Amino acid sequence: MIELVFATNNAHKLEEVQAMVGDNIRLLTLADIGCTEDIPETGDTFEANASQKSAYLKERYGYDCFADDSGLEVEALNNEPGVYSARYSGTRDMEKNIDLLLSKLGNHPNRKARFRTVISLRLGREEFLFEGAVEGVIGYGRQGTGGFGYDPLFTPNGYDQTFAEMTAAEKNAISHRAIAVEKLTAFLKVRYQAG
Repeated sequence: MIELVFATNNAHKLEEVQAMVGDNIRLLTLADIGCTEDIPETGDTFEANASQKSAYLKERYGYDCFADDSGLEVEALNNEPGVYSARYSGTRDMEKNIDLLLSKLGNHPNRKARFRTVISLRLGREEFLFEGAVEGVIGYGRQGTGGFGYDPLFTPNGYDQTFAEMTAAEKNAISHRAIAVEKLTAFLKVRYQAG
């Protein structure tokens, strides 16, 4: 069985990703390897943050690992909140973050947005990047109680439910993270079968 450290303390993310990678890959958490410090995220792009996090883990703990950085980009707000999605309001309080986003967007007619994920995978001395994105629109208020983050605001193109109104399985089938994780797992399968 392949063991990889997933650089997260987010239980929701861990559940989503473990369900997607299946039983052949065992994900270890930061807690599993004794990493209790805050991993730096000082980049100004998703790529830079994901890469910084995976490099930090590899250098300090030595494990093959992957890290992701994800966020919401709203077209009318010059792609805000972007890399600041988790702390948009200056806090990690998602209700405040959502309130700020809705306040800034107001009644703007352009509601286009996308969720993006970039994963940085470190195997030995190599780094591989995988990206996923899902396009959609921002609603005028919260809808649904599932998911996390901005899920109650975001309706993916072609659907009439927000991510927060979908089941976890429905969301996982089409989410930005699912797309990136599918690319990651396809790569790992080829890599380890070839090895």
